[in-house]
Amino acid sequence: MQEIKCSCGHINPYGTEVCGSCGKPLADADSDRLLNMRYEGAARRSQTYNKTIIDKIWNFFSSVKVGIAIIVITLIASSIGTIFPQEMFIPPGETPAQFYAEEHGALGQLYYSLGLHNLYGSWWYMLLIAALGTSIIVASIDRFFPLYKALKSQRVTRHKSFMKRQRIFGTSNVDNVDETMAGAQKILKDKRYNIRTENGNLLAEKNRWARWGPYVNHIGLILFLIGASLRFFPGMYIDDNVWVREGQTEVIPGTSGEYYVENEAFTVEYHEQEEDAEDQAPLEDTFRTDAVLYQPQGDTVGVDQELEEIDRHAIEVNDAFHFDDYSLYQVDYKLDELKEMSFEVEDTQTDETVGSFTVDLNDPDDGFELENNENVRIHSYFPNFYINEEGVPTTENDVPDNPGFIFEMTNPDTEDVEHTFVGIQANYNVSPNQEANRYAYEFAGMDTNHVTGLTVRKDHTLPFLIAGGAIFMIGLVQGSYWPHRRIWLQRKDGEVWLAGHTNKNWESLKKDIHAVTEETEVTTPQDQTDEADEQTELENKDENMQS
Repeated sequence: MQEIKCSCGHINPYGTEVCGSCGKPLADADSDRLLNMRYEGAARRSQTYNKTIIDKIWNFFSSVKVGIAIIVITLIASSIGTIFPQEMFIPPGETPAQFYAEEHGALGQLYYSLGLHNLYGSWWYMLLIAALGTSIIVASIDRFFPLYKALKSQRVTRHKSFMKRQRIFGTSNVDNVDETMAGAQKILKDKRYNIRTENGNLLAEKNRWARWGPYVNHIGLILFLIGASLRFFPGMYIDDNVWVREGQTEVIPGTSGEYYVENEAFTVEYHEQEEDAEDQAPLEDTFRTDAVLYQPQGDTVGVDQELEEIDRHAIEVNDAFHFDDYSLYQVDYKLDELKEMSFEVEDTQTDETVGSFTVDLNDPDDGFELENNENVRIHSYFPNFYINEEGVPTTENDVPDNPGFIFEMTNPDTEDVEHTFVGIQANYNVSPNQEANRYAYEFAGMDTNHVTGLTVRKDHTLPFLIAGGAIFMIGLVQGSYWPHRRIWLQRKDGEVWLAGHTNKNWESLKKDIHAVTEETEVTTPQDQTDEADEQTELENKDENMQS
């Protein structure tokens, strides 16, 4: 891998296809094939070195095919994550395994078993994002610096082979070369070309900055990927739910115990349109949480810590509670959730009521003293009672939708411990000895309250996402709507040689060249791709005639 010395004396790095000084083709020097002007023939690392493991890794990630493959795999993986809701979007309080099985059947169970319910935070998905970012960075570096060096150091005077192997090329015999060159320079300058001259030769260039559009795209994509990845770092992004019952105070998730919210009251107002008001727009229903925000004070940690009110706000659907870097949104509610249940205890031997007690369904006491000085103890509590497949009583969650209790009392006559199961429309003996219990429990009443569902959000990744998206769009416009055009006019052997190149929209370049040929002695150059097409067409006709 030795350096290449051109006939002009310039030393070029190994792998260079076009001399960086005179423009003479160094690869396929005797060929008539048009020059590859994508990177000006400059040497790219991925096409030059392939010895060490670093070279092989670099070449792998610099490949466009590899980059496209990673994008396709990432898109397929991302689409799989939308088949069923991700865990963060299932109803708060639901057990993921049970939710996917009940709502989506066998496919839901498989979805959960494969870990697809948390796909976007999985290690392998993050590895895909990292591979995509690496591919973008490596491919950009591999192409940007060679192109930058080639465009920055490009000479005005170019080798004959360079001129001949441009797509737009032609020669002209003119009477006055100086006058022709001066006229062409004025016309191109009026068309806002940047003019450079050297030894009587001319290079007119326009919109070079458009060549950096794809690399601006890549910067935007990298910023966007960084923003998406930062969402999985603690403290950068929070999207969590909290249920708060009326009169209760709960810690706000994601704040590390720094903030608490109290639900003073939850209000639902339904608005119906009057029958005679057909033209009146229907009023929207109102769902409002009167929230109070607290912060702990002092060094005390736990249930005994003091909370100081710092703000309050009525949270509605389109009116969030903003504080610090957090926001609380009204997203759900539950009306008339069971709060307390009251029971009366009857002595079946005397048919007398020996006392009553009330159970707080969200924070039940362990025991209650009756009027006859006996004690009722809660042996087991099932907020959302059901019998599992093994026939064992259990609870689906901690929400008191179907509360069940096993109460324990001691028979004063026999000293036997009695166990009674009490639930909604259920009351039976579960004592080990199966003898009739002396004490019976009767449902005496209940109390309910409303529960509000709030979403807490914090997003420090949004600036990265917005900046990345904006930069990407700038690069897209920059690279799509402005072509990089170059026109070379050179004195060679008493003639004026003209060559032109652009990275897109060749017709616009031809129009600019036509403006020069109309007002000067320069003849219209030929589009050599047209000549090749015509030659191919003639050869095909000859073959057909011979057939």
